[in-house]
Amino acid sequence: MAGHYDKRETRDEGAREKDLMKRLPQVLTAAMKVPAWRRHLGKIDPRGITTRSALAELPVQRKSDLPALQKVALPFGGFVPGKASAFGRLFMSPGPIFEPEAIGHDVWRVGRAMAAAGFKRGDIVLNTLSYHLTPGAWCFDSGARAVGCAVIPAGPGNTEAQLDLIEAYRPSAYAGVPDFLKILLDAAREKGRDASSIKRALVGGAAFPASLQKEIASRGVDAYQTYAIAECGVIAYESEAREGLVLNEDIVLEIVRPGTSDPVAPGEVGEVVITVLDPHHPLIRFAVGDLTAILPGASPCGRTNTRIKGWMGRADQTAKVKGMFVRPEQVAEVIRRHPEIARARLVVARNGETDAMTLMVESRARSPEFVHAVGESVLAILKLKGAVEPVKPGSLPNDGKVIEDTRPVG
Repeated sequence: MAGHYDKRETRDEGAREKDLMKRLPQVLTAAMKVPAWRRHLGKIDPRGITTRSALAELPVQRKSDLPALQKVALPFGGFVPGKASAFGRLFMSPGPIFEPEAIGHDVWRVGRAMAAAGFKRGDIVLNTLSYHLTPGAWCFDSGARAVGCAVIPAGPGNTEAQLDLIEAYRPSAYAGVPDFLKILLDAAREKGRDASSIKRALVGGAAFPASLQKEIASRGVDAYQTYAIAECGVIAYESEAREGLVLNEDIVLEIVRPGTSDPVAPGEVGEVVITVLDPHHPLIRFAVGDLTAILPGASPCGRTNTRIKGWMGRADQTAKVKGMFVRPEQVAEVIRRHPEIARARLVVARNGETDAMTLMVESRARSPEFVHAVGESVLAILKLKGAVEPVKPGSLPNDGKVIEDTRPVG
């Protein structure tokens, strides 16, 4: 069983929350010194933002908006304090999105995930993420060093050379996407090469479905998932309990209804929004674009931080209907106009050779007047006609979908 990274992982939940909320105004104060953050956040008093409800009043910043924001004021859109030369490394992810790496110890917060996966001093890690332009490999590299591992900067691809490295250095651990781990293990078996030294893995950057988890485990590799983004590193990680992913320290997590900035009810699927308590590179209500839900209670592994279910899909559910884009925030506006609606789901289908929309609304209101009023709001906001179908409260799936496109592909 892997040991805990430090005592913060098992501290009292109330003490952690008190610490986070105490530090939040300091990070907001640092952000407000930067013109772009001042424009984005508006006139706020950081000293008064010491609760989650107060934080929820601030606007979200969506990752999908970053390329356009950064293009206005290269490289970071004016959202990062200081000059680019003040950072250790400078990256460019697809988008393009430009990210800086701070100077310091395990700045991507990966060491905690490595420790939970059983990585320890004396291990050799085969790091197969790309060291070219994007930060992924450097994130895992710094995390491995933080727990005392040696790192082989293998990068992706070139399977034959990878097998040479494995046989020469005998790495005990793998870091990279789960698919490439299977490719390596398959290649070793087919070619009669020895990759048996690899006993554990930390994977990320791609889905790790149950079927692949079972396959990797059958090869004798104990693999753990991590949920990370280029802007801050690891958000959450898997522990030996195998019950969801544990939130990393120094991060405030919110789950909001897609297309809005409104937190959902506990346990409901929504979009991941994070606030990173780093005054040197503040992220305030940063909407990642992924769906998840919070799990109740603490992990059996002894870590007391919040747990999430893991990656559950993308929050951007924009659909094109009759040549018009329909977005989750438009559905949210319909809900706001009608307090009788608890939740709603816009189902897009084909009726013969024509696109058709039906707004399923969880509501106890069923009168023709209510249905007509909601239909008028749909037309006014979405600029398209759609049917309205009231359904029993609690009957819509808890999967985070606001728009469900059932039209056949192709």
